Amino acid sequence: MTPDLPIKVGLEIHQQLATHKLFCNCDSRLVDEVTEEFLRFLRPTQSELGEVDRAALEEAKKGRAFRYQATETSCLVEADEEPPHEGNREAIETVLIAALALGAQPVDEVQFMRKTVIDGSNTSGFQRSALVAQNGTLEVDGKTIGIPTICLEEDAARLIHRGKGEALYRLDRLGIPLVEIATAPDIDSPAMAREVALRIGRLLRATRRDQRGLGPIREDVNVSVEGGARVEIKGVQELGMIASYVEGEVHRQTALLVARDALRELGIDENREKVVDLGDTLEGTKSHVLRQGLGRGKAILGLRLPGFAGLLGGILGPEFAAQVAVTGAKGILHSDELPGYEVTSEEVLRISQALGMSKRDAFVLVAEEAEVARAAMERVRARAQAALEGVPEETREARPDGTTVYSRPLPGSARMYPETDVPPIRVGPSWLEELSRRLPEPPEIRVERLVTEFGVHPQQVDQLLDEGWDVLFEELAGKHGHPRTIARTFLNHLPELEAQGYAVRNLTPETFDELFGALRDGRFAKEAVPVVLQVVLDRDLNVDAAVVELGLRRLAPGELDRELDALLEENKELVEARGESALQPLMGLAMQRLRGAADGKAISDALRRKLKERMRDV
Repeated sequence: MTPDLPIKVGLEIHQQLATHKLFCNCDSRLVDEVTEEFLRFLRPTQSELGEVDRAALEEAKKGRAFRYQATETSCLVEADEEPPHEGNREAIETVLIAALALGAQPVDEVQFMRKTVIDGSNTSGFQRSALVAQNGTLEVDGKTIGIPTICLEEDAARLIHRGKGEALYRLDRLGIPLVEIATAPDIDSPAMAREVALRIGRLLRATRRDQRGLGPIREDVNVSVEGGARVEIKGVQELGMIASYVEGEVHRQTALLVARDALRELGIDENREKVVDLGDTLEGTKSHVLRQGLGRGKAILGLRLPGFAGLLGGILGPEFAAQVAVTGAKGILHSDELPGYEVTSEEVLRISQALGMSKRDAFVLVAEEAEVARAAMERVRARAQAALEGVPEETREARPDGTTVYSRPLPGSARMYPETDVPPIRVGPSWLEELSRRLPEPPEIRVERLVTEFGVHPQQVDQLLDEGWDVLFEELAGKHGHPRTIARTFLNHLPELEAQGYAVRNLTPETFDELFGALRDGRFAKEAVPVVLQVVLDRDLNVDAAVVELGLRRLAPGELDRELDALLEENKELVEARGESALQPLMGLAMQRLRGAADGKAISDALRRKLKERMRDV
């Protein structure tokens, strides 16, 4: 095994801003109702230096058409039928505030650029992006993390479905302002990558202009190991998964380097083998997979890979399969997994003889339409050659299970060129001076202050900040008291209700104000809070009506003792049979009887006391 290698990680944090769209006045919200559809075809264009981006070229080879769905939150700007309006100044201001909080140097003028993107995610074939500030820093666990660039860009259209010949996008997300904060590759562990993303996310939430929920924030993670290459993992949405993606990529690159070293030890430095048509060799095969390549216009192609024996069953087989998938081919078969898939030992021998193989060699088979098969095999050949170098630079797509898959080559500088339709916006000293007076409270100071003021556990305050509840928490706790109950409601009760299918997003700040005002006034006990919220959501009632519906009340002085005396009398056989061990079942009965009328701890303490008194009297 190769020893642990030093790693470098850089992050690109993308956060949607809660303003109208970047180049028009449409709302920045997602909707499901479609108003119309139209079809487009996109092609790559040259940069101002006459070059064509390699990622755009690969996308163009897929030959897809793009169907777009317009909604009430899209207009002619998103359809690329009208020039973009002036850049959204509120969005620029928000990015400047974040930049100043990171100690970055704002540019003198915000100038938008065009970035070639022809995967269909933008109707124009490019994404607009502007550099806003440079050279910031972030302190994490005693280490300084560089922030070389902070940009503002438009979000992409929302992918609904992608097929072989056509992709379907919805335009509601296209044009939503997106801040991009890029770190230097100063991160040296999976855990630190997660912590840096967490800190940047808190800073953006502190501006109070960020969109909330899953989707508005996405991370791209750049990873390389010593001796490897930069690989970009795009579209990470869950903060808790960042460490898993980094660990997975480190393992992948390490395995690729081990494979490279094994090939070099054998003296393999290039692959000049020819692709061989194996249709005659495999005529009459019973393999369902291979029979796809038999018949007119179809082919079964094979490629010998000198020195690759034993490597395809590990890291390289999936790498080849991902490359082949780009061509539209269904997959590959390789020698490390055969016999199998109804391919017999005799057929493997015939293939080996036709390809002139030795024991240390491997082979790959593709059975497809002839044109697709040839394109697929060329990608296998190119990926095999790259394996001799080690780790190729590429972009990989994040999957929900923590794995990644090849997407496209890393784009280069050839995809950027100036935007001529959007005027630049001057960033003057007076504007920056004004924004400097409006910088948000640093998250670490805010955590310490809320812990001190409200006596809530630091971990809970961290969660409140991370989930965006801290402002409402501070307002409600300062007005109504009960800070622990309010924190528990946001962090525990609401997720539980959401897991049960309740639309907690429909609860407004006014609802919470009414709820905790009623708790402060003693209309019910804190244990009734989730029950009240459940009725509010279930019956579409306000808090006052829900309290009446539930028949909640607060026990008067001495009433708790009377209620518990009655409960003990009703269950005296249980008390006589089990003594003090009857506390647990009695507590369950008491909570059913008194939930919302008294605090659970008060009920438990009083019941335990009365049970002991009754046992002494026996």
